Amino acid sequence: MFNKSGKVKAPSALLIMMEGRALYEYGAMKLSAPFLKRLPRGDGHPVLIFPGLGASDFSTKPLRSFLDDRGYATYPWDLGRNFGLREGILEGMLARLEEVYEKHGRKVSLVGWSLGGIFAREIAKMRPQMVRGVISLGSPHSGDPRSTNAWRFYEFVAGHSVDKPPIETTLHKAPPVPTTSVYTKTDGVVAWQSCEQAKPVSPWKARHTENIVVSASHCGLGVNPSVMYILADRLSQREGKWRRFSNVGSRKMFFDTPELVPEAAA
Repeated sequence: MFNKSGKVKAPSALLIMMEGRALYEYGAMKLSAPFLKRLPRGDGHPVLIFPGLGASDFSTKPLRSFLDDRGYATYPWDLGRNFGLREGILEGMLARLEEVYEKHGRKVSLVGWSLGGIFAREIAKMRPQMVRGVISLGSPHSGDPRSTNAWRFYEFVAGHSVDKPPIETTLHKAPPVPTTSVYTKTDGVVAWQSCEQAKPVSPWKARHTENIVVSASHCGLGVNPSVMYILADRLSQREGKWRRFSNVGSRKMFFDTPELVPEAAA
């Protein structure tokens, strides 16, 4: 879990091998279709979806299809494969958000998988007036940026160090909008501790952030029926009436809702 310097280590080789169960999670989603159709419907507001590192909009198609069926107006990021903060990507994401916002005249919910979740959080910090809320799936926004099994690939395709992103930011600080971090403790790509949201200095801001743990693989987060349940629950809340996930009753069998970690430990 920790290396000699006391930092969180990347997931083990065993957890990496277990990522193959994402295929079974996709099958479980298909088998759960009758149940998923009974989940809360949305109010038609727009939802912009960001793919993970090295992935394209094709990877988020099942997720978008589910949310379309639940009554949302979903949009892919439409910027090709996600190869990190390359030239023009930041401007492209902002333009995409502005385009969707202006088309609907309504705030946009942002959902990002892995690196896509980090991008969604950063975009929400830059345009909070356009964002209704952010949900990240297995996104390592806190802690050591090398506590993943993907940081070398990121540096190769993005062309910059994970320690020195080409923008001024504090990744672990949540945007000033309702923000949910969904993650799994059996993630084979990123250390789950890096997905925990920090506890803001202001107690008032803490009311707008939450952590939710699901049973899943990293590669299966976009097709896992438990994640679909969380998305339906979180996105169906009325604008301006956001409340933390109520983990009561039978929900405790499938989810955990850890308290926010102290900011100094993030």
